[in-house]
Amino acid sequence: MKTADFFKFIHVDEYSATPKYLQLSDSIIEAIEDGILNKNDILPSINELSSVLEISRDTAEKGYKYLKKQGVILSVPGKGFYIDNTEFKKKIKIFLLFNKLSVHKKIIYDSFVAALGDDALIDFYIYNNDFSIFKKLILNKRTEYSHYVIIPHFVEGGEDAHQIINTIPTEKLILLDKKVPGVVGNYSAVYENFEKDIYRALIQAKEQLEKYHTLKLIFPQKSYFPNEIIDGFRRFCQQYAFNHLVVSDVENEVIQAGEAYINLMEDDLVVLIERILSMDLQMGKDVGVISYNETPLKKFLLNGITTISTDFKMMGTIAAEIIKSQNRQDQEAPFYLTLRPSL
Repeated sequence: MKTADFFKFIHVDEYSATPKYLQLSDSIIEAIEDGILNKNDILPSINELSSVLEISRDTAEKGYKYLKKQGVILSVPGKGFYIDNTEFKKKIKIFLLFNKLSVHKKIIYDSFVAALGDDALIDFYIYNNDFSIFKKLILNKRTEYSHYVIIPHFVEGGEDAHQIINTIPTEKLILLDKKVPGVVGNYSAVYENFEKDIYRALIQAKEQLEKYHTLKLIFPQKSYFPNEIIDGFRRFCQQYAFNHLVVSDVENEVIQAGEAYINLMEDDLVVLIERILSMDLQMGKDVGVISYNETPLKKFLLNGITTISTDFKMMGTIAAEIIKSQNRQDQEAPFYLTLRPSL
């Protein structure tokens, strides 16, 4: 194959969160699977890759090293790189779209990738809770995928998300973390039941919460968290006769002894803890704190922060198993209370 023809099929997407060296190697593997590249075809030099694809030499070299490790290509001093093996199992190709990068999203990603093993090529994108980017990434995708795995959270402007998602064949669609009203068809989902989850978790924490006269849910005005969380919080407080309040601004909230706070956003958790400590109040005695979404750090922070959280590792694993088994599933993700000294 001529070098000019090679670059018609091999590309690197600057908007993808997948490392560029993997995009390069995945593109070459896909071209082999499609019969575009054949055994003994000569590949462009590292300098050519770097120049044409506008990637660093280190990235190009890392991509070739990965392919050599996989037994796909070989190199001969003075002659360069060439295709050595075309006899391998065709890999599934996945479009993976997350709303943001965070500790718990990384847990989903890591468990998803680990459960799939080496049988999948993944194009990973992040839209930063921005509906316009979400729409662009889905509608302007340049290739066909066997599966589309999507976490659909938006700070604002997501009212028409179902219309965009409905352009994806339902047999290829897997929604993670949240269902979207209006999405139709026989698609798969691994999701949180936000109202039920927080309601049941607070029931489990009821004995500890009874130390406090008022429960406060910190729910920012601009947030991708669904209002079902507020509904579940209020249902619990009303059923068990707790004074309660939903607050949007933790920086200006009056904090008093005898209150317990349920926090959603990581930035708000930092502000809340700083303010509690500055007032010489003791967490778990004077003021209670429950944080949404488990992360490894919360186990150690100030002797331990109580959390209510989806099992994000399980969510990623289940999504991978849906793909591997080719069986549609509609499953609520496990949700846990982890009691620690902050309550």
